[in-house]
Amino acid sequence: MKTHSYTSKSQSNNTLSTRLQAQWQSGGALSTALLPLAALNGALQKLRKRLYQTGYLRVYQAPCPVIVVGNIYVGGTGKTPVVAALTEALKSKGRVPGIISRGYGVSIGKDARVAAGPHAKAELIGDEPALLAQYAPIAVHPKRALAIAALLAHYPQTDVIIADDGLQHLALHRDVEILLQDERGIGNGRLLPAGPLRESADKLAEVDFIITNRNHKLAPSASSSSTTKPYQLAMHLSPTDMINLQSGESIAVAAWQAQFQHRPIAALAGIGNPQRFFNSLKELQIPMQKQLAFPDHHAFSAADFSGIQEEIILMTEKDAIKCRDFADARFWFLKVRAEFSDSKFFDRVEQLIQN
Repeated sequence: MKTHSYTSKSQSNNTLSTRLQAQWQSGGALSTALLPLAALNGALQKLRKRLYQTGYLRVYQAPCPVIVVGNIYVGGTGKTPVVAALTEALKSKGRVPGIISRGYGVSIGKDARVAAGPHAKAELIGDEPALLAQYAPIAVHPKRALAIAALLAHYPQTDVIIADDGLQHLALHRDVEILLQDERGIGNGRLLPAGPLRESADKLAEVDFIITNRNHKLAPSASSSSTTKPYQLAMHLSPTDMINLQSGESIAVAAWQAQFQHRPIAALAGIGNPQRFFNSLKELQIPMQKQLAFPDHHAFSAADFSGIQEEIILMTEKDAIKCRDFADARFWFLKVRAEFSDSKFFDRVEQLIQN
């Protein structure tokens, strides 16, 4: 059956944004026209960084080590699976990790919000924090110092903090910086809005780790990391199970394919890079009658699915978090785990936070 590609209404109407994002990779007239704004952005960033470096603006230092996982390419690069994997690895080493996040897409208010466990609500703390709350307690606030204070007040045994995003949050001292990128690299190398970069590509030389999220399984050529800062390695999101959102039933991917591959499937993603999810399904040879791309952090409601007639609705775990209250038996999500080319990656992180 022929696969059709669909986008949300807000995306399909925004052709200017689509053109600009295409030029974020290779340049073009629109990107060039925005260079003055990019230059202003860069100048303001340099001034802000200087104010923190000179002590004019205060940097908060937590009472325990802080690991920041972030990116410089706007949008999704795979931070959340890395935070989840890092959290599990630290726990296996006897650590008691906690997570902090900005809480993108929700209005937090004056006080930080703290959550833990599988019943965390995305509408209260955000979709990514709700997912990460399954791995460790998480506190959410745009001011990371307030998030840390709330986290430690509720979970004083926490001995290491992972900041989900926040590479550009200079008000927070960090002991380890991990930068995520994907195969888009730095695009055209320009700052927003002329390019996709949140900050200058010079940041690549400052961080402790650079992890490249690849769409394909790791090749032997990607099996070793560099031995000098920044350490460079690759990762791949490896599918593990298909989980039914209504019943909680978990089926290995191969068994799920055998059972459902001949039934009409609609795939959807409301993440920073929806095409990566669709490519993953193609790699698994899962036929898709529809591909529905929604904006990142989209607040799903039952109305979004009223026109979907397919027997199976397949989505990311991040999207599934927001569909739990109205999901029916058609709703499934793909569970993935991050696999890394360097088996010593977590040991290297542990060494840095001990120093």
